[in-house]
Amino acid sequence: MLLSGLWHTSKSLSLLRSVCTGVRSTMEKPVEASIRAKLTQHLDPTHLEVLNESYMHAVPKGSETHFKVLVVTEKFKGLPLIQRHRLVNEVLKEELAGTVHALSIQAKTPQQWEENPSISKSPPCMGGSKHDQLMAAKLGTQTGN
Repeated sequence: MLLSGLWHTSKSLSLLRSVCTGVRSTMEKPVEASIRAKLTQHLDPTHLEVLNESYMHAVPKGSETHFKVLVVTEKFKGLPLIQRHRLVNEVLKEELAGTVHALSIQAKTPQQWEENPSISKSPPCMGGSKHDQLMAAKLGTQTGN
């Protein structure tokens, strides 16, 4: 009986920890959380990765400007790649109109993911944001002109 009680207490603490971590993560990374929630809600993915790659670019620390998403869903079945990308862009149109400067999309069906369960590496930053006036305005910084 005591062991059963300890197991339930342990499971409860584990669940509470994961909920608190999720809430903290959402508060600390609102754009990433929004991207994840919208893709999950609209595309019902069997596999989803949302990677904030802003740290690889010339933006202030903690920025949420550059993302890579890997979306695996049956909803892509029969769609050409361009239509898959358009679908993802439509779901994330608010984020793309906001502070998201770059979005790399890998859109696969479950069958494609099963055949090749990998995500491609991103190229190194070429410093484009340093000279992008629109991006500077979104971030409230100055360009390096």
